[in-house]
Amino acid sequence: MSDTPARKGGQILVDALLRHAVDTVYCIPGESYLPVLDALHDAAAIQTIVTRHEGAASNMADAYGKLTGRPGICFVTRGPGATHAANGVHTAMQDSTPMILFIGQVESAFKGREAFQEVDYRQMFGGLAKWATEVDDIRRLPEIVARAFRVALSGRPGPVVVGLPEEVLFGSAQVADVAPTPITRAAPSADSLAELRERLSQARRPLLIVGGTGWTPQACAQVRAFAHANRLPLVASFRRQDLIDNRDEQYAGQLGFGASPRLTARVQEADLLLVLGSRLSETPSAGYSLIQSPRPLQGMIHIYPDASELGRVYQADQSIQAGMPEIAAALADLAPLAETPWADWTAAARADYLSYITPPPNAESPKGVDLTQVVQYLNETLPDDAVISNGAGNYAVWVHRFYRYRSPRSQLAPTNGAMGYGFPAAIAAKLRDPQRSVVCFAGDGCFMMYPQELATAVQYGAALTVIVVNNGMLGTIRMHQEREYPGRISATELRNPDFVALARAFGAHGELVERTEDFAAAFERAQASGKPALIELRTDPQQITPVARLP
Repeated sequence: MSDTPARKGGQILVDALLRHAVDTVYCIPGESYLPVLDALHDAAAIQTIVTRHEGAASNMADAYGKLTGRPGICFVTRGPGATHAANGVHTAMQDSTPMILFIGQVESAFKGREAFQEVDYRQMFGGLAKWATEVDDIRRLPEIVARAFRVALSGRPGPVVVGLPEEVLFGSAQVADVAPTPITRAAPSADSLAELRERLSQARRPLLIVGGTGWTPQACAQVRAFAHANRLPLVASFRRQDLIDNRDEQYAGQLGFGASPRLTARVQEADLLLVLGSRLSETPSAGYSLIQSPRPLQGMIHIYPDASELGRVYQADQSIQAGMPEIAAALADLAPLAETPWADWTAAARADYLSYITPPPNAESPKGVDLTQVVQYLNETLPDDAVISNGAGNYAVWVHRFYRYRSPRSQLAPTNGAMGYGFPAAIAAKLRDPQRSVVCFAGDGCFMMYPQELATAVQYGAALTVIVVNNGMLGTIRMHQEREYPGRISATELRNPDFVALARAFGAHGELVERTEDFAAAFERAQASGKPALIELRTDPQQITPVARLP
């Protein structure tokens, strides 16, 4: 310790990030953490992305976590910076994404007096993050950073919030660095695998449902191999469609908003649900009616990385605590069943899926751009590893229904239904891997949550394409409104800016498409521009879903 030079708290923190192989941070600068910004000046291994809103920074950190499996790192200033960034923390919590949010804090001597921008982060984020803490002693900085990474990655991944008091960052101390703590994950026992195999052998109408996070490309391939060896139908949980190649002959679709009625009926008919990694929360379980809580009508084997989740909502017939790579490897090595009497069941599930993604005939041709044909065009032309992002809105139903995801970590979509998520997430994806095609879908209301991030995309050269679906209203709310209060339109109409002019004002490529047949050429020009690109689609406001029209 005596040979260790004294360092400012900001330098100690950045050195800790470097030891944990951090290569990107997203932030809005603030005076509350100036020593960190100063230390980042000399940290050539870390790219600092400055966004134009803290909510965008936290959403980008969430997207980084989804794309890499490592914690996305976000820095914001105290008070308003923290409240803005809470959006991404909530997304990371419900989506089980590893993420660490560092927030400046007032000097400890001033706490409790409602000092300038003072917030109690432990209280504010206590129920919103996996762990919310504050560094009370500069000498504990390396220890707390190491623990933050461990908590964010262990068990069910999630967000960690760390408050940084002013005197901790501006102060100096001699303190030893702490090495990253290896992450341990539970593995299934031989007995639990034998029981799983026996339960599966007794089934006649099984479904294999995959979801959650913590998956690696190898784990996805191993689960797919297990399903093939046992001829099991594969189902994705809500917004986890990229875990399985949707072209797989045993893939049967996704649960959640816009799910196939035939698939939901099949879930009810199933006699065994083999659930890997999914919590089967409100959305994929259709309000816990499709899969009832606490005791499902179907048999259930629930496999999840965190013991605290097992038995919390569902009383499964068998519960196994295991990380996704560990259970996937074990299932791939499990001896296939000699008999799989559900082959016709699996084939029928696949046939139902193919029927569902075949565009239905419209009783009335929609005006403007047909979103179904747009998604089909992208499905046919984008490379297999293209990243598709979206936020919240009915427009996403077209994407989830008609786009076929082909590779892991190619779907960036918030399971908590956060508006505005898609555009910042797409920027993070393009900056993470500039060679990948990145396309964001956003409704007109969704895009206007973070339109200023066009400046971020242009500044850092993130040449993604954002498709703004403009129907002049908040479509999802309008749909619910028409159902509950027919003809009484209230607070759902939107008056939008000229999106093309807005994009061009930021220095991005911008185009307006009003006819379906003009989209392909516009998209090709956007891709060829080499710049961030925005394509505005004028769509029929009456076409509220692929099959439903407003009265």
